[in-house]
Amino acid sequence: MTSSNQNGATYAAAGVDIEAGDRAVELMKQWVKKANRPEVVGGLGGFAGLFDASAFKNYERPLLASATDGVGTKVAIAAAMDKHDTIGHDLVGMVVDDLVVCGAEPLFMTDYICVGKVVPERVAAIVKGIAEGCALAGCALVGGETAEHPGLLGPDEYDVAGAGTGVVEADALLGADRVRAGDVVIAMAASGLHSNGYSLVRHVLLNEAGWKLDRKVEEFGRTLGEELLEPTRIYSLDCLALARATEVHAFSHVTGGGLAANLARVIPDGLHARLDRGTWTPLPVFRTVAEVGKVATLEIEKTLNMGVGMVAVVPPHSVDVVLSILEDRGVESWLLGDIVERTDEHEGGAALYNSYEGFRA
Repeated sequence: MTSSNQNGATYAAAGVDIEAGDRAVELMKQWVKKANRPEVVGGLGGFAGLFDASAFKNYERPLLASATDGVGTKVAIAAAMDKHDTIGHDLVGMVVDDLVVCGAEPLFMTDYICVGKVVPERVAAIVKGIAEGCALAGCALVGGETAEHPGLLGPDEYDVAGAGTGVVEADALLGADRVRAGDVVIAMAASGLHSNGYSLVRHVLLNEAGWKLDRKVEEFGRTLGEELLEPTRIYSLDCLALARATEVHAFSHVTGGGLAANLARVIPDGLHARLDRGTWTPLPVFRTVAEVGKVATLEIEKTLNMGVGMVAVVPPHSVDVVLSILEDRGVESWLLGDIVERTDEHEGGAALYNSYEGFRA
């Protein structure tokens, strides 16, 4: 006797479309191929991504570094604008630039995309951005998961997360142990908001001020939505180039918590980083959020990057080399501050001093 499911429950009836998921995989394959490294074994579709560890044979003591991150509520902007091919780029930047802080070379990433409804073209666009970001970072995309969660997320809602692995020689590990009084702090410019603080930005501009994403903003030279979706700058190859060319003591990836709080994570007890606001003018988007929302300077500084996406802490003799390399690589950079002995006058491991040029909160 055969059984029929004509009147029974099905996975599709529950809101999960396996065939749509399969189509998404086929569409994304062309992009994943662009994010590869020679050490990757096998292709897309296996139960696990494989990476040939014999590549570490030239290391005396290789340390593996791991990082996991997401892009926060920036996905809400992408969803509202129905533009999904850059949010994956943001995801890569958030992950690989955490890895490179310790001096690690990003090797490979995996992604997790959670959707309310699988729209193959949308998922493929997200993966396209991830693959392009991986290519810019010099790492491979070795696998991922697309999960359909009907009832938990709306049909047009989704979230993304990623995990990355890198490698660094133990003797080349960067961090607080290397930082010394007299070191110089060098800022690397951000492309915009990057991927942090969007809950504040959305609250101020979209909810409170009632601005629409298609609003033309003269200070931005484009629409609000285009400004908010500006892709996160990826610094990993730039940082690796610096570490290979000259002495670097530490990097700090400026993400949630702002510039001072993130830099303080790589400043040892007994030392303090003095950062001079007068050395740069924050991009118009930061001024707009501050003015429209009447956000105090200290509040916005602990939420947004203020135009600094990555920081290098280097000895004085490395400064000229670092600035020259970054200029050659198209990364705007400048002298941001210095490292001094901490006294009772200093609050924490790092703090901002003076006032910004052309910026009032």
